Amino acid sequence: METGNNTTVTEFIILGLTEDTSISVILFIVFLGIYAVTLMGNVSIIVLIRSSPQLHTPMYLFLCHLAFVDVGYSSSVTPVMLMGFLREGTSICVAGCVAQLCSVVTFGSAECFLLAAMAYDRYVAICSPLCYSSHMAPRICLLLVAMSYLGGCVNAWTFTGCLLSLSFCGPNKINHFFCDYSPLLKLSCSHDFTSEIIPAVSSGSIIVVTVFIIALSYVYILFSILKMHSTEGRHKAFSTCTSHLTAVTLFYGTITFIYVMPKSSYSTEQNKVVSVFYTVVIPMLNPLIYSLRNKEVKQAMRK
Repeated sequence: METGNNTTVTEFIILGLTEDTSISVILFIVFLGIYAVTLMGNVSIIVLIRSSPQLHTPMYLFLCHLAFVDVGYSSSVTPVMLMGFLREGTSICVAGCVAQLCSVVTFGSAECFLLAAMAYDRYVAICSPLCYSSHMAPRICLLLVAMSYLGGCVNAWTFTGCLLSLSFCGPNKINHFFCDYSPLLKLSCSHDFTSEIIPAVSSGSIIVVTVFIIALSYVYILFSILKMHSTEGRHKAFSTCTSHLTAVTLFYGTITFIYVMPKSSYSTEQNKVVSVFYTVVIPMLNPLIYSLRNKEVKQAMRK
């Protein structure tokens, strides 16, 4: 990445969330605790599902991979953010910045696809219970998981390909707490319409497609629940969906704010706050949501 006077930008400086030293200490403790809970919670979910035969079902296969994605998602961002609290301006080499962006986009996109696969699983379980074993056979579930990771890799390739085509002409301070694409694009002196529109179309398409699958699945689920005559049956059907609906609402609510709303409608500081929520806080909340509201998971924990 060459500048206008033929010098090379070898590293970027990540400014982080705040420059106030006293606030940095408090935030370091808070986010270190969040990261610890994220790792323990998601790793516990993975170990629990793999070691409990009663949880060897499609729904928990997707949940296991969702926990793995959350660990990767949080680990891509949080360690660099924690370093930023300990010193003013965290330097990261260009290759490291590209790798971080690639990792964040891969895991973030995979989470979108996994949430859509989980919605489809609930649709089949509630609307076509007699066909569940055939529609959600092990090979189909593994195919859905593989497609989730493949979709994440393709989207990440789109972002990193556009990033590597940019050149940087001097300023190398990223006004963010990780190497996100938008602040990097602001530092470039060579970006054109293509470098802006291709990642937006790629990520936007994933959001639209997965939201459509989730929404359509829950429309059919709602109609099926309303047709049930048993109050107990309705309650049981609702209870199997509430955890997933909560996770979907939290995740898509924040990424829609970042990637769909007009850039002029929010500030850089708002962008940082929302980014903290979907990259750091949500990966911590997911295992809590699925464990605290799920009877089968709680029973497996007791055993």
